[in-house]
Amino acid sequence: MKNKPAKKPFRTQKRFFTAGACLGLIVSGGMAAHAQTATDGDKLAEVEKQNQALQQRLGALEDLIKKEGLMPSAPTKAVVSAMDQITISGFVQASYFYNTQRPAGGQSATYLWNTQDNSFSMNKFKLTVASAPVATDKWDAGFKASLMFGDDAPDLNTPGNNGTGSNTSFNDLREAYIEINVPIGTGLDIKAGELISLLNWESGDGGAANPNFSQGYQWWYTGNGPSAGIQGTYNFTDKIGLTLRVDNGLYQGPVDNNQGKAFSGSVNLKPTDKLWCNLIGWYDSQPGDSNTSGISSIGGYQFTKELGTGYEADYFHFASPGTSTDLWSVGGWAWYNFTSKVGVAVRADYVSQDNGVLGPAVRPGAGITSTDNGGALGSLTATLNLTPVPYIKIQPEIRYDYTTYSGGLNGKTYQLIIGCGATYLF
Repeated sequence: MKNKPAKKPFRTQKRFFTAGACLGLIVSGGMAAHAQTATDGDKLAEVEKQNQALQQRLGALEDLIKKEGLMPSAPTKAVVSAMDQITISGFVQASYFYNTQRPAGGQSATYLWNTQDNSFSMNKFKLTVASAPVATDKWDAGFKASLMFGDDAPDLNTPGNNGTGSNTSFNDLREAYIEINVPIGTGLDIKAGELISLLNWESGDGGAANPNFSQGYQWWYTGNGPSAGIQGTYNFTDKIGLTLRVDNGLYQGPVDNNQGKAFSGSVNLKPTDKLWCNLIGWYDSQPGDSNTSGISSIGGYQFTKELGTGYEADYFHFASPGTSTDLWSVGGWAWYNFTSKVGVAVRADYVSQDNGVLGPAVRPGAGITSTDNGGALGSLTATLNLTPVPYIKIQPEIRYDYTTYSGGLNGKTYQLIIGCGATYLF
């Protein structure tokens, strides 16, 4: 308002000229003193004395320049080096699927990966920015942040304001955390921020990371969304490690609107290069004496370079005053790559709940509609994996869903969905 922005560059330029003039006077003064040295015998001692004085004055002048903001206090080389190690990656994913039952309202019950049946979908655009992997033998730090947009994003990302009244939105955030290595033993890895679930064999990235394009029912019914918290991982050996986490809650999200917290842990086993297994447990205590506890195991075995398998088994106990519900699930995956460009994958999963309708609810208008008190839901999926070039993945797929809930799938007990998904990875 008072021309302050115009004065600031002038003041900085004036200081720069003043600093330059000071430097010129110091240097010329030193040279003049050197030229006026009386005798050759005293010449060397006098020069050394003047050089020491000159170094002190230069040091003082450099501190002044830094203080005035005319010179960066941190080495530019270090900043440029850190920026040079940052990576940008992600993928774009689209698909078309068709339900042969032609569901009323155009939404396939319990199916998440297309908002509308018989419709082309831009499923996901994911963008990840990350630093270089942190070192494990010294103090080191890094970060990772992922944004996701598209048809599937509401079911994958962090929920929005979470009822807190905040103007900050997390709707497009998949995960974002700071990572620190503490040089203790083999290295204690600490992550703090918005973290994706420890649960589930399948990745939320769908066909970009999984052998099938669509995701099984376990990912939805026996998993949880991202939540803000802190976790530590320590690998005792290359065969056994431990991860412990505290966050706002399994279903709480980025901002805690109560005093409840969730505690979870995973024992990570890798007996051989081909075999791995995680044993997971959790306890989530929320207000109103409601809590969720359970155990899970995920793992896999790579028989050959071409043939791989995976499994998941879960048990959940939901408790609140006057009621409780048990839910369990089991699933398996197998895939075989005939060549580097052609492969096939199959998945089978089964989820059962002993009380009420399976929850949490799927998309509005696409949930199970039944009055049965308890039931099960499962699917069988076959996917053809085509990779004509390394950065393209095309996945024709056929999926059969079934349920014991009477009329649970758009008035029927089964549905057949066929279609194809494509992913470009960068």
